Amino acid sequence: MEEKNGQVEKSIDGSVCGYDSLHHLLSANLKPHLFQEVNRILLGLNCGKPLETISVPESAKHDFDLQAFCFHADKELLREPRIVRVGLIQNSIAVPTTAHFMDQKREIFGKLKPIIDAAGVSGVNILCLQHIHVNVIQEAWTMPFAFCTREKRWCEFAEPVDGESTQFLQDLARKYNMVIISSILERDVNHGETLWNTAVIIGNHGNIIGKHRKNHIPRVGDFNESTYYMEGNTGHPVFETAYGKIAVNICYGRHHPLNWLAFGLNGAEIVFNPSATVGELSEPMWPIEARNAAIANSYFVGSINRVGTEVFPNPFTSGDGKPQHSDFGHFYGSSYFSAPDASCTPSLSRHCDGLLMSDMDLNLCRQIKDKWGFRMTARYELYADLLDRYLKPDFEPQVISDPMLHKKTA
Repeated sequence: MEEKNGQVEKSIDGSVCGYDSLHHLLSANLKPHLFQEVNRILLGLNCGKPLETISVPESAKHDFDLQAFCFHADKELLREPRIVRVGLIQNSIAVPTTAHFMDQKREIFGKLKPIIDAAGVSGVNILCLQHIHVNVIQEAWTMPFAFCTREKRWCEFAEPVDGESTQFLQDLARKYNMVIISSILERDVNHGETLWNTAVIIGNHGNIIGKHRKNHIPRVGDFNESTYYMEGNTGHPVFETAYGKIAVNICYGRHHPLNWLAFGLNGAEIVFNPSATVGELSEPMWPIEARNAAIANSYFVGSINRVGTEVFPNPFTSGDGKPQHSDFGHFYGSSYFSAPDASCTPSLSRHCDGLLMSDMDLNLCRQIKDKWGFRMTARYELYADLLDRYLKPDFEPQVISDPMLHKKTA
């Protein structure tokens, strides 16, 4: 951003006033003792101390943002530490949206492989890619976020659960003994070729452990994704892997607290949120929702968002009365980890590809449950009764009105 005529204008490159992230902006402009105190408030403390960084091998360093941290747990007498190394990948598309679809797929595979290799040589156990719209990889990582266009030709990117992108990642999962979560546009060939927004969980032996379909579908301006697929039908599964119990709360599901709760009730220790979201719509919410979920449900959360501005060949409107446009807005990256003790990592870059890694001692989940007792003090029977009544047509809210509100004045 820059100052012009008394107004702050956004940076064209998607940076924060020329800095990769808010964390870097504060670090560069605050005195060390002030930055330390601001960091304590913004990022919290892990076991009473600032979050520690961890070193990564030189062979993992490339031309993308690479950060690594460590979440500790208190030492226990009866349990050994349960430390896993988890990675998140955020990335932009590899070629323009006007390129041949085959070229777009080939180039994104080529772009992701060095980042996945970097995670592998760094010893990552679980990797998540970004949301479909793409170790964990971001939502719909295999394609542009074309759902805003409402054009059906983008359905060509859809594939079966065991399709090309899964096969590509299975080889890497076997090579690095790594669990990989891949978010794709699924084509269900056994049920009329129906499309779904699906996360595929690939085991560390290259096997497909299972899948989860997106529970909540947005209908917010350009995010009217029901043009392509509807709400998922897989419930709230938790996948028991070699490295812990994991779940996937896909994109828009992060706005629904009960969605987070359900994964926790099913025993998740790490929940991933592969996303594709833009600055003007959701950025103030981004650092809050997943972190709150980690606290409320006593598990770790990995939040992944794609990066960049994707320009499409045909302009489209957003149903808001504004002129048609060819891009959806800036995907602001900023992927980060949250822990059950309210600590979190700094985020990755707002405008660059990146790999964020973290060591996590999963013992922290139970330690925080013991400390705060959220599960013990919850009143699930009250919530269940309210929800049961709410679902009935004759539901009446429990509202007690002040009788003086309706009393006529003399």
